[in-house]
Amino acid sequence: MIFDTDVLIWIQRGNVKAARLVEKAEIRCISVQTYMELLQDAENKKQHDCVTAFLKEFGFRTLPLTENIGHRAAIYVEEYSLSHGLRAGDAIVAATAMEHNETLCTGNAKHFKPVKELKLKILKP
Repeated sequence: MIFDTDVLIWIQRGNVKAARLVEKAEIRCISVQTYMELLQDAENKKQHDCVTAFLKEFGFRTLPLTENIGHRAAIYVEEYSLSHGLRAGDAIVAATAMEHNETLCTGNAKHFKPVKELKLKILKP
């Protein structure tokens, strides 16, 4: 399963439901987009280190941005940015899930619903 940034932020805020969902997952992945978003939200080195330690402790695999993912994300932006407001970061996350044939776990269903072929697991914190 690929986890969106918001799910990991919910865990940082102490949301038990989000934490259980991650604990139960056999495969824990994030896109490089999510990795960068988590790091850029860190306010200092200590928070930065906490993020990287959390990802390592729970065995998250960071999936790289490949040429195919970039191409697919660009198509999603072309198709859905005007009609549904899909942003580049979300397009990269969706494309990563699609390229790896994984379910995307997110609390932001609205952001990803336009991508019809995307398998979603919606977290309702």
